[in-house]
Amino acid sequence: MLELRGIKKSFGKIEVLHGVDLTVNAGEVHALLGENGAGKSTLTKILCGILKPSEGEIWIDGEKRQFADYNEAINAGIGVVFQEFSLVPYLNAVENMFLARELCNGLGFMKRAAMRKRAGEIMKQLGITIPLGVPIRNLSVAEQQFVEIAKALALDARILVLDEPTATLTPTEVEHLFHVMRSLRAQGVSIIFISHHLEEIFEICDRITVLRDGEYVASCDVADVDQSRLVEMMVGRRIENSFPPKPVIPAEAKTVLDVEEVQLAKGGPVSSFKLRQGEILGFSGLVGSGRTETALAMLGAYPAARCKLRMNGVEIRFADPSEALAAGIGLLPESRKEQGLITSFPILQNVSLNNYGKYLLGHFFINRRRELSDTRTAMHSVRVKAPHPHVRVDTLSGGNQQKVVIARWINHNMKVLIFDEPTRGIDVGAKTEIYQLMREFTAQGHSIIMISSELPEVIGMSDRVCVFRSGGIVATVEGDAITSETVMTHATTGRTQHVA
Repeated sequence: MLELRGIKKSFGKIEVLHGVDLTVNAGEVHALLGENGAGKSTLTKILCGILKPSEGEIWIDGEKRQFADYNEAINAGIGVVFQEFSLVPYLNAVENMFLARELCNGLGFMKRAAMRKRAGEIMKQLGITIPLGVPIRNLSVAEQQFVEIAKALALDARILVLDEPTATLTPTEVEHLFHVMRSLRAQGVSIIFISHHLEEIFEICDRITVLRDGEYVASCDVADVDQSRLVEMMVGRRIENSFPPKPVIPAEAKTVLDVEEVQLAKGGPVSSFKLRQGEILGFSGLVGSGRTETALAMLGAYPAARCKLRMNGVEIRFADPSEALAAGIGLLPESRKEQGLITSFPILQNVSLNNYGKYLLGHFFINRRRELSDTRTAMHSVRVKAPHPHVRVDTLSGGNQQKVVIARWINHNMKVLIFDEPTRGIDVGAKTEIYQLMREFTAQGHSIIMISSELPEVIGMSDRVCVFRSGGIVATVEGDAITSETVMTHATTGRTQHVA
């Protein structure tokens, strides 16, 4: 069905793809794996005509093809659902599906009834129900994802590329997506699936191609490898354990935060928890259980009905996040690109954000020398991979972007950090580095609240775990009780108890 042969791509004098091969059979789900920076996105953009290869060939159904632009790739049957959606939020699903390719009559007027009928047929083919006349901005993320897929099928795509399609979906939505993918596979559609979640690869994919540093490493059947072998192929080394050893938190460890009560909604459950010096306290639970809202309420960033807490023994209530920041609490938000960084700015300014006061000379001037020195020190401490502090953040990998946010708070001398989904969208090797940085932070006597939807991460990194359900904490588990079975039981049944 599809063959990419010896694909090379250079930007100036720098070659980023070094003769990559990829073969995708008809009616299969083919995983394209590699760390951030391995060349997956560049290869995908070449396939869909956004970039032109410096060398190499594209073959479809035994015919050599060259694409001058994205439209030519679409006409050849290639559809791409990018990680960042390309939908117009004020148009409805039908209008988005046929945007710039509207069905028109001989006089040039749009055949709206025909487009709506075709859209309904595609949705039925996918086995999903979406309100077709509602503006896209009013649909859930999962519904928007399905509209993107339907849009590609409306263009008669026979080769579908899904780039991190599960990154923002709930487990139920992921299972629905996989059902749709299996249905498309049965209809003969070839799917290239890009994901950092290796467990998904074994659930949905037939074959795998691995890239590393712009080079082709290997292709194989999913049945012929295990997760450890895949990681070794991706990073070039075997990672025996992604999680650093857990320290022993002394029983007499100081309580940094004593949250006596948090009630998100009037009449709802009232939660309480303590954060000790040097520990990582995990917040776990299903999506919508109140994990993030509880943390934001504590910071004054979410309108809670009640919130009472003590920091280092002193009763305090934060009116807004700036007061929490001044007290030494920093937040690494779930969406680092939208809420944690100004990606069009360089590393230097992102690290200095919220902290320009210490660089002021008088009232009008900034000590640029000290700012640059501090930024370099912070970059070095968290091992940001960039040649200098003036590199734009949007050119960095996901893992390095997360490190820039950590560098900012280290530069700000935070004592408590709240990590919301710390490794979402980050590759396997970078995850290990983030985990190591978190443990280095707590080893210095600081503390972390970690909100995560990934059970292995919660179990591997947390010293204690607060389990949430229906807007409140239903259990706190620690020690040997931190298991996937225990956490999920509390998250799904809501039995309230403390487990030591």
